[in-house]
Amino acid sequence: MASLNVGGPSVRFKNLLVVIKQTAYEEYSQLKLRGQAPKALRWKRLEQRYRSHHQCVTDLLALLRKHHVVQFSCVNRVDLDRQHLSGVDLIVAIGGDGTVLSSAHFVDHGTIPLLGINSDPNKSGEDTQVKKKKSDERRSHGALCMFTASDMEEGLQKVLYGGGNLQKRTRLRCKVKSTFSETQLVPALNDLLIANPSPAAVSRYRMGWMNLRDQDAYSPEEEHEHERLYGTVTRFGGQSYDVSDSLNVWSSGMWVCTATGSPAAVAAAGGKPMPNLQDDSLQYLIREHMRERGTPNNDFPDNALMENGKKLHIRWNSQMGRIFVDGSHLTHQLELGDEIMIDNKAPPLQLYTRDFEEDY
Repeated sequence: MASLNVGGPSVRFKNLLVVIKQTAYEEYSQLKLRGQAPKALRWKRLEQRYRSHHQCVTDLLALLRKHHVVQFSCVNRVDLDRQHLSGVDLIVAIGGDGTVLSSAHFVDHGTIPLLGINSDPNKSGEDTQVKKKKSDERRSHGALCMFTASDMEEGLQKVLYGGGNLQKRTRLRCKVKSTFSETQLVPALNDLLIANPSPAAVSRYRMGWMNLRDQDAYSPEEEHEHERLYGTVTRFGGQSYDVSDSLNVWSSGMWVCTATGSPAAVAAAGGKPMPNLQDDSLQYLIREHMRERGTPNNDFPDNALMENGKKLHIRWNSQMGRIFVDGSHLTHQLELGDEIMIDNKAPPLQLYTRDFEEDY
């Protein structure tokens, strides 16, 4: 067990925000009070996971209290708001990867480092209780967490006193332009899924690459005529872009991910895990692309890397659509004719990671 250095002068972070996961046991308990909980729930298993998480939270707060110069406040993950970040110099997300992702959405400018703690990791003793079970997939993998409940004391001291492996991770910037508005979504650390809300429905869209236009190359009349004839001009943030190499797609939607998110859902869907998790490149994957027989896919492959600075343009051609940001909790509605711009220009996230990288 590490000895605690509780002296003040060398402490790097003195104002912490602890973001605490709300467990499934707590959520279902509220539903149970209203008579709405599913009948098939395994309450003992949920309670066991809740107790493991609660014990980790209790231990973390006790460790922080030993550092007398460290001030901290706590907030439930579902109640987190930007107002909680005022004066904070380190965010500690305790729960799992989902809690880290939710916390990262509020760090728009990437100026506050984020530390993840996996509060309920797989434990071999518990796993052996379930026959033929090597791991419990219902628990968080903790790929975005620096340490777990078992090595929290040593890891926390390392971070508070200036150590730890702090990396800058690329994030996705996504803008959506509708008829009368332009919306910039929160930065995505892992991935974006753009699809019809119904998994059984076809997602229709046109995709291409955006290139910044020379504003002085065309007169207003020439630019208007160019757009009318070819339909290859779009505008985001007051700037004009040509859209090249367009492709009309009928599919089950599209994934776009960072290197950080590449070993997760995109890899499971057939994409490529990117070994360097600090890579600036992005990756897209067209899901279940319905190509006409004999149509070549060399010009626009279904899965490819996007080089640093490249901008993907999507025009949504279905009646309804949805953008899922880092999972299912945060979404943005799409309508027919909406345009989407995706690139890697969101402020990077400062994330504490393990000293060694693991696959998802």
